[in-house]
Amino acid sequence: MSVHLVTGAGSGIGAAVARKLLARGDELWLLARDAGRARQLADAFPGARTLVGDLAVPARLSWALEKQALPDRLDSLLHSAGTVDLGPVGDLTPKLWEHTLAVNLVAPAELTRLLLPQLRLSRGTVVLVNSGAGLQAHAEWSAYAASKHGLRALADSLRAEEQEHGVRVTTVYPGRTATPMQQKVHQQEGKSYDPSRWIDPESVATTVLSVLDLPRDATIPDVTLRPAR
Repeated sequence: MSVHLVTGAGSGIGAAVARKLLARGDELWLLARDAGRARQLADAFPGARTLVGDLAVPARLSWALEKQALPDRLDSLLHSAGTVDLGPVGDLTPKLWEHTLAVNLVAPAELTRLLLPQLRLSRGTVVLVNSGAGLQAHAEWSAYAASKHGLRALADSLRAEEQEHGVRVTTVYPGRTATPMQQKVHQQEGKSYDPSRWIDPESVATTVLSVLDLPRDATIPDVTLRPAR
C-alpha cells in the first residue's frame, strides 16, 4: 500500500487526486488548516487520516507537526493547495503579497523540508501543482505568477538535490481548470464562468496518478496540460 500526503484536498484538483488515491486503497493523509477543516476532510474522505497545519503561517508548520503523529514513510507528497488574488502591481499590498507567497511557495518548501526523511526512506515523489502562470505572467497576475515562478524554481532545485536520494520531483502545469479557484478568478476578472470550457479536475488528477505510477527507471520533471476546447 502506497502512502500519500495531500494538501488542498478540500476542493478542486486536490480533492480529485485524494478521491482517486482513496478509491484504489492507498493510505491517505490530508493536511487541514485547522481542526474544524480536518473534521470536514475526515467526513469527506472516510479512511483518510488528517494533519493540522496552516499553510498561511509556514513558520509554525514545524511546531504544529511535531505535536502530531506523522506517517513513518511517504511514497508521495502532493502540493495542491493554493491561493490567488488578482490586481495591478500598483494596488497590491504587502499583506497580499506575503499571504500569496506564504501559501503558494514558502509553505510547500517548508512542508517538503519537514517530510524529506519520510520521502527519502520510500524513494518517493514530490508533485507540485503549479499553473500556466508559473511559465508566463500576464497583467494583474503578478503576485500569483511570482509565487508560481518561485514554485518552479523550488521544484528544479529540489529535483537536483534529491536525485541522489532517489526522490523524484514533478511539476504539473495545468491551464485553466474548472475549480472553485477558477470561479474566483473569473469573478475578479469580471467574466462569466462556464466550467465546461476548462479542464476537468479529474483530468489533472489522472495525470498526477500517472506520474506517481511511473516505473522507477524514469521520471517526469514537468508536464503541461491545456484545455482542449
